[in-house]
Amino acid sequence: MSLVRLNIKGISYSQTQNGAYALILNEVDGDRKLPIVIGAFEAQSIAIALEKEIKPPRPLTHDLFKNFCERFDIVVKQVIIHKLVDGVFYSSLICERDKIEEIIDARTSDAIALALRFNAPIFTYKNILDKAGIYLKGESEPMSQTPGSEDAQVDDIIPDVVESQETNYKTMSLDELETLLSQAVKNEDYEKAARLRDEISKRK
Repeated sequence: MSLVRLNIKGISYSQTQNGAYALILNEVDGDRKLPIVIGAFEAQSIAIALEKEIKPPRPLTHDLFKNFCERFDIVVKQVIIHKLVDGVFYSSLICERDKIEEIIDARTSDAIALALRFNAPIFTYKNILDKAGIYLKGESEPMSQTPGSEDAQVDDIIPDVVESQETNYKTMSLDELETLLSQAVKNEDYEKAARLRDEISKRK
């Protein structure tokens, strides 16, 4: 089976599942998106890894894992989303130490959080993308979805909650945004911190 490389398009809040987020992966050589429902903690961990300028006061669990790996010369080479069963994605970490390769089972959200920290590529198999991949509204293809992958759509991906928060940020001064950013990092709310950092960056 052929592998398809994926990039991270973004994270959005799921309005269908309380406390859940949608991680949106995009095929590198195509327009299909692979939405994966993840928890709030994993969403924050991925958000902080995407936003390089935000440094948490303490290492997150995935940062600790990376530090542990580096101490013992273990490298995460790539992540493969290899199975989809009843709306749940299964992934593997391909790791290497002393030129010996090992495959480790992992939740997809954890695997991607680690892939970001190791700058490792993310792949899935073509048949998984054919089954669960969608086109977002407003793009070159209509929104499509195969039966049995209801969890994948996640409310058209772009939530009203995030849009309203970003609108509020635009009315704030730079000092207010910096204060909110400091509070968000202190409270370890890294997804909010990433959005605040984006708004601050636009003004500088």
